[in-house]
Amino acid sequence: MFINLDLKDLHPILNSKTIFFVLLICLLLLCFIMNKKTSREVYLLDFACYKPPTSQKRSREVMMKEAIQTGYFSEEILDFMKKTLERSGIGDSTYVAEIFFEKRYNPSMKDARREVEMTVFGAVDMLLAKTGVRCEDIGILIVNCCIYNTVPSLCSIIVNRYKFRENIITYNLVGMGCSAGLLAIGLAEQLLQVHNNSYALIISTESITENFYLGEDRSKFLINCLFRVGGAAILLSNRQSDHKTSKYQFLHAIHTNTSSSDRSYNCILREEDTAGIIGITINKDLLASAISTIKPNLITVGRLILPIREKLAYQVTYITRKLLPLLNTKQYVPSYGNAVDHFLPHVGGKAVLDALQKALGFSDEDMEASRMTLYRYGNTSSSSVWYELAYVEAKGRVKKGDRVWHIAFGSGFKCNSVIWRAMKTVDRDDVNPWTDEIDEFPVRLMDCGPSHVYFEPPTK
Repeated sequence: MFINLDLKDLHPILNSKTIFFVLLICLLLLCFIMNKKTSREVYLLDFACYKPPTSQKRSREVMMKEAIQTGYFSEEILDFMKKTLERSGIGDSTYVAEIFFEKRYNPSMKDARREVEMTVFGAVDMLLAKTGVRCEDIGILIVNCCIYNTVPSLCSIIVNRYKFRENIITYNLVGMGCSAGLLAIGLAEQLLQVHNNSYALIISTESITENFYLGEDRSKFLINCLFRVGGAAILLSNRQSDHKTSKYQFLHAIHTNTSSSDRSYNCILREEDTAGIIGITINKDLLASAISTIKPNLITVGRLILPIREKLAYQVTYITRKLLPLLNTKQYVPSYGNAVDHFLPHVGGKAVLDALQKALGFSDEDMEASRMTLYRYGNTSSSSVWYELAYVEAKGRVKKGDRVWHIAFGSGFKCNSVIWRAMKTVDRDDVNPWTDEIDEFPVRLMDCGPSHVYFEPPTK
C-alpha cells in the first residue's frame, strides 16, 4: 500500500513529524557540539623553579650564630628557635634573602623588590627558554605573593620587564597564603575556558626580606624558622597544537574556604605584638581549623578520583556504623594512594607532613618528594609544590598516564587541590633545580621529636 504512494502523498508526513524529529536531532547535536567546544582541554606545557645562587645558602648552625650575634632575641627565644630548627625537617642547604647577610637587619623597599625580581625573573626566563613561547603570545598573567605588595603591582613589574602585549589579562593575588598558587591554577583554567587559543603564565612566590620577626612572641616566630627564598613559573595552554608537547593535562581543581569561621580566620594572622612589632601569629586553633578545611576538600577529591571499590568500602562501613553501632565497626579510611601516583602536599613543616601521611595512608616513598623538598629548600610558600614535582621528574618517576595530586593550605583558612594527568613520560632536564644533585637524594632524616607548630602567646 505504501509502495503506491507518490511524493504528494508523503508531503504531509515530511512536513510534520519527520521534519520535526530531524530538526530536534540536529538541535541536540548542535548543543552537544557547542558544549564540547566550551569545555576546552587545558595543558601544563612546562614549569620552572628558581634556584638561588650558592652564596645565599645558610645552615641551621650559622643561622643560630647570626641570630645570637644580632642581640635582638632573649635566651628563651633563642632556645625556642634552636629546638624548632632541629625538629623542622629542614636541612643545611636552604636559601635565605640577601638582607640576612648584612650585619644589621634593616631592610629597604629596594631590598625586598630585589629579592622578588631575582626569583620571578629567574623562573620566568628559564620557563620561556624551555618552552620557546614568545612573550607576545601570552594572553593571561596571574601572580600570587602573599605578604609582599608593591605599587605598581607585581603584574605590572613583570609586564614591563617582558613587554607583554597591551591587552594581556592580569591578576595580582595577595594576602592569600601558601594555598594561593593552586588557586591561581584554578583561576587560569577558568579563564582558558573563555579565551581560545591562549597561554596563561602563573607565577608563585613569596618575599621574606621585610618579614623577619624581631619580637619576643613565640607565636610569631615560625616565619623566621621555616620560610625560605623560592618561586616558580608555570605555563598553561588550551591550544590543541600543544597536546603532544605538554607535560600534563589539567583534570580537576577543588577549592575550600572556611574564612567565614572566626576560628579559621584568626588562626594565622599578620598583626602587631604588644611592643608594636609586626609578625604573623600562628595560634593554637591552627590544628582544628586545618582539619575543618582540609576534610571537605579531601571528600570532594575522593568523589572525583577514588576507585569504586574504595568508595563502596567506605559507604558499607559508614552505613554499618550508623545502623549497627553495637558492632563497634571501625570506619574504613579510603586509600588515596590507590587513586594517584604522586602525592605532592605543600611542605608547611614536618608535623604537617606527618599528619597528612597518617590520615591518608601514604607510604614513606609516597612522601619522599615532599620531605626532601622541605629538607633541601625549606618552606617556599605557594611554590613548594612545584619543587616537589621537579623532584619526582628528576628521579624519572613520572610515566605517561600517571596522576599527580597537588594540595596546599594556608591562611584564611583555605585548602586547594589540583589533579593532573601526565601526557608523556617525563625525562630529567638541565633546567630542573634538582638535576645536579638528585643522585644524593633521598637523605636519611633523623627523628628529633615533635615539631613546635601550634603556639600560644607567651604568658605575661
